Amino acid sequence: MKINCLIIDDEPLAINVIKNFLVNFKNFEIVGTCKDAVEGFNFLSSQEVDVIFLDINMPTISGLDFLRSLQNPPAVVITTAYREYAVESFELDVIDYLVKPFSLQRFMKTINRIEQRSAEKETNEGGSSDDGEKAHVFFKIDKKMIKVYLDDILYIESLKDYVRIKTYDESLINHNNLVGIAEILPGDEFVRIHRSYIIAKNKVKAIDGNQVEIADKLLPIGRNYQKDIKNLLLGTE
Repeated sequence: MKINCLIIDDEPLAINVIKNFLVNFKNFEIVGTCKDAVEGFNFLSSQEVDVIFLDINMPTISGLDFLRSLQNPPAVVITTAYREYAVESFELDVIDYLVKPFSLQRFMKTINRIEQRSAEKETNEGGSSDDGEKAHVFFKIDKKMIKVYLDDILYIESLKDYVRIKTYDESLINHNNLVGIAEILPGDEFVRIHRSYIIAKNKVKAIDGNQVEIADKLLPIGRNYQKDIKNLLLGTE
């Protein structure tokens, strides 16, 4: 299922950055670009859109005032050079708030949020979760954006400037760190157990002393994580 995207921004360079990022994700299609809120309003009157990438500081009408004017807005991602409007934006139920300039790695987190919202909307509107695509995230592997299903991930291992994403069938190397990975993964499903490891909580077969067993591999629980992790995994919080 394609996710139709509209970009509203008065800076051509900013529009091109988002367009160049979006081409990496095959489920996303750019259906229009607008230079201001009035043009965006007219576009929405004739074209169905799933997500708007919306600048705030634009001539005539600000992005936030434009958003308030919409009766049934689609999903919205704020793209702005100003940090101070974040709270106000999230009160308007935006999906994400991107501060320019933002990286492709940060943009991937937005993509994952959009796809999650899209899947939830489809389910709530009567779609079957069995027919919908499983929850997933994108990782950049060898210059390609690779879709990885969350349920396939066993653990993530730090390799200094890279991480190894271990699934049932393969090991994927991504230029990232565990802090960046933790921002992408849902916190209720994955937990950091060591300075070098994040694990999928539902893949833990056993806790053996200060180690967890996942897929016949023992991973260490770091000293600073031991109490909280054991309570979390054993459900004794």
